[in-house]
Amino acid sequence: MVGAKFQTLERACRVTSLVTSLGAGRAALSQRWRWIALLSAFVPLSFVLVQCGQAPSAGTLAANVQSSGDSFDDRFPKPQFKDRFPTASESLVQRQPVEAPPKQTAQAEPARYRVASLAPTVPYGRSAPREDQTTLVSLKTSAFPYLGNNPHTDEPFLNISKGGRRGHRSYGGRVYWQDETYSDNRVLMHVPENFDIRKPGVIVVFFHGNGATLERDVRDRQLVPQQISESGANAVLLAPQLAVDAADSSAGKFWQPGAFKRFIAESADHLAELYGDPRAAKAFANMPIVIVGYSGGFMPTAWSLDVGGLSNRVRGVLLLDAVYGELDKFASWIESNRSGFFLSSYTHYTRRHDRDLMQMLKEKGIAVSENIDAPLKPGSVVFVETPEGVTHRDYVTHAWTDNPVKEVLAKMAATPALTRIAASAASPASQ
Repeated sequence: MVGAKFQTLERACRVTSLVTSLGAGRAALSQRWRWIALLSAFVPLSFVLVQCGQAPSAGTLAANVQSSGDSFDDRFPKPQFKDRFPTASESLVQRQPVEAPPKQTAQAEPARYRVASLAPTVPYGRSAPREDQTTLVSLKTSAFPYLGNNPHTDEPFLNISKGGRRGHRSYGGRVYWQDETYSDNRVLMHVPENFDIRKPGVIVVFFHGNGATLERDVRDRQLVPQQISESGANAVLLAPQLAVDAADSSAGKFWQPGAFKRFIAESADHLAELYGDPRAAKAFANMPIVIVGYSGGFMPTAWSLDVGGLSNRVRGVLLLDAVYGELDKFASWIESNRSGFFLSSYTHYTRRHDRDLMQMLKEKGIAVSENIDAPLKPGSVVFVETPEGVTHRDYVTHAWTDNPVKEVLAKMAATPALTRIAASAASPASQ
């Protein structure tokens, strides 16, 4: 009896244990289903988030651009460099970037400087070999375009309009159009290989004559950059384009008060870049100036001396068959600036005006010399007539001597007094 009861109790315990195991299994299974449900909810959301993080396709971009009414090039135009460098039709070669130096080995000495720039550079120590640097640079302060008045008539300079074009009727009666003749704002800049910013130097500003372009005439025919390099003087060149290949002597912006000063100030940074040392900009901005005016270049020369704002920094004026007018402006500058020199060389074309200017100066008590072989000293005023057979067209290379620009700069460099004046004028304190 007792054994039967024990067996019954044992079966009851087994049933209870089985029920308990089934309950635990059912609970575990329920827990698994809950995790599966949660995962099934989050997985689609993760796919959505991944899609949101991806960039739109090219088709989507194209659709968006088309709907906005413009193209990618319209919204983000490519950089344009045509205002700073010669065009394909011109012969001036762009300066090439300096090749990267070879990688230093573990035994090599560390570099003395680091250049953090993509622009062509030259080491500041000036230890690298140099060559003459010549280029064309567009300046806002160059002679043209010009939208102001002609000071001689107090009327708009662009006094002709036809079919949407604006132009200027010259003194000779010919009409020159703005887009062809008065829109080139480039300046021919030249830094000789032997130029040293640490020494006293001068900026030569060359105003060309009628019917000229910077490359064809100033550089290739008149050899102005070459004359400066061969002179041995510590000088650089600025030659703004005036009326392009036209019989017109208009000064453009140089008619305006302070325009010459703004022109020199803007040029300083570009000269420093061409020289290869941006730190030289301050020295260029304060450097003394020699103005050379040839033929029709008399007009911007006279107005730069009169209202340019830098007459006290001009240490010399060289006129090459160029005294066609504005005598009062030249006489006034000579009288007020006795530390600089004035030299006018002329043919029979300008003889009458040169003689008139000589008489004006004598009446002011200013000594005038007609001896070109005399030393060029501060305050020198020299007029020299060239003999028959010397042509006006070739005057920049064949006047009283071959290459007169070179000759005058060499005389200036050989004159200690002028060198001292140039050095003192380069000091910011003298401005």
